[in-house]
Amino acid sequence: MKHKASDNSRPIRKALTLREENMSNSKVTPSYIADHIRRVLKDGRSAPHSEDVQHFFKEVVKSRGWYTAELRKFAVRFRRSIARERGMDFLVQVADQLFSGRILEEKVMAVFLLEKQTKNFGENEFQLFASWLERVSSWADHDALAHYLLAPMVAADPARCREVFRWAKSPNPWRRRAACVALIRGARERRFFEQIVWLSNQLLHDKDDMVQKGLGWLLRETAKADPKRTVPYLTRSGRTHRDWCCGLLVRR
Repeated sequence: MKHKASDNSRPIRKALTLREENMSNSKVTPSYIADHIRRVLKDGRSAPHSEDVQHFFKEVVKSRGWYTAELRKFAVRFRRSIARERGMDFLVQVADQLFSGRILEEKVMAVFLLEKQTKNFGENEFQLFASWLERVSSWADHDALAHYLLAPMVAADPARCREVFRWAKSPNPWRRRAACVALIRGARERRFFEQIVWLSNQLLHDKDDMVQKGLGWLLRETAKADPKRTVPYLTRSGRTHRDWCCGLLVRR
């Protein structure tokens, strides 16, 4: 998805009207709201942009052609209403329904519904969001999940680094990439240096391109935030190690 405005205002206004009318109905379920959101995403799609989106991915990605700014605006307005009328638990259930699909915007919408709300979540929600890694279908929905939900929750509770280390040893490459992306928030705060070094040593020679790019992203952010400790690690004696690390820094 590109960061550009689009004319999705009509379906959004219609969706918000229906939402306000129906949200107070006691029979409304998370599944009902998720299905309603799916219909709005389909009605508000941009067919030309949907074709353009594929250029950003190696794998086949199903997209409705929404631009990121419009999708985030839509999610924020829905979040406010759902949280006010039904509470955060209901909102998480709606997001869980949306992240179960194969459409890119549905998954990113799920993340945007919960973005900046992680202070309201605990261990149960963290484990739920971690389970979504098994549903990832592209780097876009992966990075939205790992960067906006998992990373702030790891930064909020360093004990969760143990879970991150388990992901680093997973046969699933998306979990191994998540191990890198989930530490970026902490890296920008000059935290988790020892954990990042361990992770780098663990994944430095990983054969998966997405894992390598995720590690390069993490090392780059670590070097920008804490160059005094990071640069010596990246350039330590041993040409193989140094060349490999320098190669990672230019990949993502």
